[in-house]
Amino acid sequence: MNIVVSVNVGLPKDVEWRGTVVRTAIWKQPVQGRVLATRLNLSGDGQADLSGHGGEQRAVMVYQLGSYRYWETYLRRSDFVCGNFGENLTVEGLADDEVCIGDRFRIGGGIFEVSQPRVTCYRVGIRLNHPEMAALLVSHRRPGFYFRVIQEGEVGAGDRIEKIAGGPEQMTVAEINALLYSGQHRIESLQRALRIPALSLGWRGSMRALLEAAERGEQVGNAGLSSTLVAPLFWRGFRSLKVVSSSEESIDIRSFELAALDGSPLPPPLPGQHIVVRVRPSLDSPPVVRNYSLCGSPTAGTYTIAVKNEGGAGSGFLHERIRAGAVLEVSAPRGSFTLASGTAPVVLLSAGIGITPLLAMLRAAASDDGWSREVWWFHSARDKAHHAFAMQVRALITALKRVHLCDIYSRPGADDQPDINYDIQGHLTVALLQQMGVPRNADFYLCGPSSFLADLMGGLKAWQVDESRIRTEVFGACGSFTPGTVSAASQAPHLPAGPQGTGPRVTFLRSRIAPRWDTHFRSLLELAETCSVPVRWSCRSGVCHTCESGLIDGRLRYSPEPLDPPPEGTALICCATPLSDITLDL
Repeated sequence: MNIVVSVNVGLPKDVEWRGTVVRTAIWKQPVQGRVLATRLNLSGDGQADLSGHGGEQRAVMVYQLGSYRYWETYLRRSDFVCGNFGENLTVEGLADDEVCIGDRFRIGGGIFEVSQPRVTCYRVGIRLNHPEMAALLVSHRRPGFYFRVIQEGEVGAGDRIEKIAGGPEQMTVAEINALLYSGQHRIESLQRALRIPALSLGWRGSMRALLEAAERGEQVGNAGLSSTLVAPLFWRGFRSLKVVSSSEESIDIRSFELAALDGSPLPPPLPGQHIVVRVRPSLDSPPVVRNYSLCGSPTAGTYTIAVKNEGGAGSGFLHERIRAGAVLEVSAPRGSFTLASGTAPVVLLSAGIGITPLLAMLRAAASDDGWSREVWWFHSARDKAHHAFAMQVRALITALKRVHLCDIYSRPGADDQPDINYDIQGHLTVALLQQMGVPRNADFYLCGPSSFLADLMGGLKAWQVDESRIRTEVFGACGSFTPGTVSAASQAPHLPAGPQGTGPRVTFLRSRIAPRWDTHFRSLLELAETCSVPVRWSCRSGVCHTCESGLIDGRLRYSPEPLDPPPEGTALICCATPLSDITLDL
């Protein structure tokens, strides 16, 4: 007989965890008497992170006594009590490999529908003092699941659980969970999953992304978990390329055209991708690695980058020392900031050196005989002296049928002429886009300084532009995503305090630091956190792919092994340690 063994609730609280504070409601306690199940949760219950837990489609978490018994044996523990796995209802029966998405049950005075499996989360590892627990729940096919509340009503321990309807397609919780998190994404199973109306919106989106990737023939990467573009990686690590030309594009920007040593054409990048360049200004110091967007034609057979002289070890060296004939160490093109297919108008918004990836997109559009999309080009510079590629852009614009160009100068020089060198004095704003007649349903591509991006992103959001239509490229460190951790004062990336390690060198490319590995770190994620490198993570056990980061060079060891390995050229830093010197795009 399926019955409710315990009803458990808990409110968010702050918990000390490994030197930080986590806001969590994973601590659930059994309650006496009957509890009202509402559309959003149980009375007296709460969630700290509403992006992953709670809400209408995750109102009530369910876990089974059968799984409790399993984990007692597997983990050799006898200290479990109801609520330990963060569930609201501890039940006898309703096994994950028997209950199906869309099944409906009458419990007490309420009616409940199975909406999705548990979301993998590091907090269950905190609660059980077992860091790999999120991965174990998935790999052992015992995640638990969520109910949607169809009819509100009171529930209590001892209530019978009566099945009143079966879910269409009869896909079990364990089956759906494995379909997302494992490396097996069969098209037929994904199509079945998408035919289940009860499957929550988030999981439907993941299944749809997996299906589209499978139909495109992509064999690596998990499109349901990661937004990282799975593009071909033409070579691993660094390759020697020669500089065949170098030109001054503005007062502080110089371009470098790179070719294969044997003269063979380089494989075509996607418009908007970047490469990583490794230089050695001094034999006595570690190499300097920097990423630069490609700005040449994607079909040229050569790669062109443009470098703004910031006076640093990388840009200064390239400007002062590198000319035609020099040889540079270069990674294969990579990056997901690329010109996507579609029919909507394309709006290219750049400032300063941010012109480079958008210039490659403009070249791709101008060279495509079948291109029919409307293009809007907006570029912001200080003045003519700082306006790179102005003549090239104007030449490309003439090749397009439906195109609009607007150059904005913030401080025009005395010799700068309106309507000749520039169109508008001031700054690029969303109000200007609206004034010019840019359609809100366009695809927007943004690249430039952080303040430029922040202002435009805020304006586009206020204009109610769909977030899926906005793509940005950040030259520096990307933003962090650390769910549940209480914000602390941010620091600039830095080397670890105290004596440095003696292991492989770990280069955090965007953060521009290169500490050596020390074995007291359990993962590259821990090293990055110690160095205040902005990181993204959720499960911390190789399941959710939130921490997926670009691996430019080097070899890794995984522990635990990821359930679905990341694509070539990327790494799951939450469960990886270095086997050699490595370079990460962080």
